[in-house]
Amino acid sequence: MSKKTLSCFFLALLMASFFGCQGGDQKIDEPNEETRMDWWRDARFGMFIHWGLYSIPAGEWKGTTNHAEWIRTTAEISLEEYDQFLDDFNPVEFDAEAWVKMAKDAGMKYITITSKHHDGFGLYDSKTSDFDVMATPFKRDILKELADACEKAGIKLCFYHSIMDWHHPDYLPRRGWEKNRSTEGAEFPRYVDYMKNQLKELLTNYGEIGVLWFDGEWEDTWTHEEGVELYDYIRSLQPNIIINNRVDKGRQGMQGLTAEGNFVGDFGTPEQEIPDTGLPGIDWESCMTMNDHWGYNKNDDNWKSSEELIQNLVDIASKGGNFLLNIGPKADGTFPQESIERLAAIGNWMNVNGASIYETQASPFEHLDWGRVTQKQINGGTRLYLHVFDWPENGELRLGGIRNEAIQASLLSAASTQLTIRRDEDALVIELPKISPNEIDEVIYLDIKGEPDMILAPMNADSISNH
Repeated sequence: MSKKTLSCFFLALLMASFFGCQGGDQKIDEPNEETRMDWWRDARFGMFIHWGLYSIPAGEWKGTTNHAEWIRTTAEISLEEYDQFLDDFNPVEFDAEAWVKMAKDAGMKYITITSKHHDGFGLYDSKTSDFDVMATPFKRDILKELADACEKAGIKLCFYHSIMDWHHPDYLPRRGWEKNRSTEGAEFPRYVDYMKNQLKELLTNYGEIGVLWFDGEWEDTWTHEEGVELYDYIRSLQPNIIINNRVDKGRQGMQGLTAEGNFVGDFGTPEQEIPDTGLPGIDWESCMTMNDHWGYNKNDDNWKSSEELIQNLVDIASKGGNFLLNIGPKADGTFPQESIERLAAIGNWMNVNGASIYETQASPFEHLDWGRVTQKQINGGTRLYLHVFDWPENGELRLGGIRNEAIQASLLSAASTQLTIRRDEDALVIELPKISPNEIDEVIYLDIKGEPDMILAPMNADSISNH
C-alpha cells in the first residue's frame, strides 16, 4: 500500500469514527446495493413537498401565526375540530404536470411528497382509511396524477410517509394536551398493521417508487425491531426501493446521520443543516426549507435568497450529499410565488452548470477559501468542477495540495475559451478573467491526469473540531 493510499485510508477511517456513522446508512452486504442506489447518487437534487389539510389555516390559528404542518399539535386543535378541514380541502388549481415541470425546469431529478404527514391525512385514494383526499370536495387521487406526470417527465416519484399518526385511534401515545381523548381499546400493533396496509397500497398502485422517506420514528412506541421488520417488508414489495434511516431508531437528532450499530436505512437525513465536511462511505441527503416552515405559512416572509439556495446545493454536492429542497403549496394547489421565482433562478443556473452537480463525487480538497469543488471521472483522468463563490481580486485561482498534471481548464459557461494553468510548488494556479460572469457561482472545469493525488495536511483532534 502506497503512502498516499495509506493516508487516505486512515483519513476515511478517522472521519467515519468521528461522525459516528457506521453501518446504518448503507447495507453494503446487499449484492445489488450499488445498482439500487446509483440513480439517487447521480441525481443529487430533489424537491420535497409538504402538503395536506394544514395548508388551509396557512399557519394561523386564533391570533397566532407560527404554525404549519404541525398545527394540530402546536395550536392544540382537537380531532373533531381538525377533521372539519376535510370539508374545506378543494385545491382546484392543482396541476400535477405544472408541479413536475417546475421541478424538472429547476434541475431536480426526483420529487418526495407527503403521502401522509403526522396528522394522518392521506393525499391519495386509500382503501384502508376514510381520512384521505377522497373524503374532501376535491375527490381526486393527487398521488396518481403526480405519478402519471412524473413518469411522462422522467422524474422519480418518492413518498414521505409518517410513522407517527395523530388521527388513528390505535396510534400511541396520544399528545400530552389531549386530555379528553381516551386510549381505552387502543392497540399499537393494530396501528402498525394499518400502516403496512397503507404502504402496500402506495407500493402497488403507483408504479415504481424511488424512495420511501419515513419520519416520526422517535416516539417510544416505535422500536428498532419494528423498524427492521418494516424495512424488510417494504423491500419485499419493491426490492429496488431506497429507504431513509428514519424507518429505524438510529438517527442522531437533526444531524440526521446513523449511529453505530445494526440500524437499517439506506441514507442519513440531516434536517435544516449541512454537515461541516464530507462523510467518506456515507450516503446522506440534507432536507431544507426555502423559508422557516415546511408546510405553507402565509406570514412567513423569511425566504432564503436564490444565491443561498444555489450555494447550498453546491456545498452539499461538494461533500457527497443530496439536496432535498422543500415547497409548501397553498390550499388552492399552487406554489407560493416566492418559491416559483427561486425554482426558476436555480433552473437558470442548472441549465448552464448542471454537469457540475449530476453524477459527481465529493471534493478531494479539505477546505478552499474561494468556494467548493465537485469531481467526476473522465477518460484518462478526472474533471474537477471549481465552484467560485468569491472571485479572486488578483485574477488567479489557486488549488493547493495537488500533485496531478493539469490537462486543460475553461469556464463551464464558455467551454471554447481555454484558461492558462501554471504550477506553483504544490499548487495549480489558473488565470481567470477580471470579472466573474456569474457572481453567485461561476464554474470552472479543470481536467487533470489520473485520480486526484492530494498532499494531505496532518489531522489531529484540534483540526477536526475546528471544521
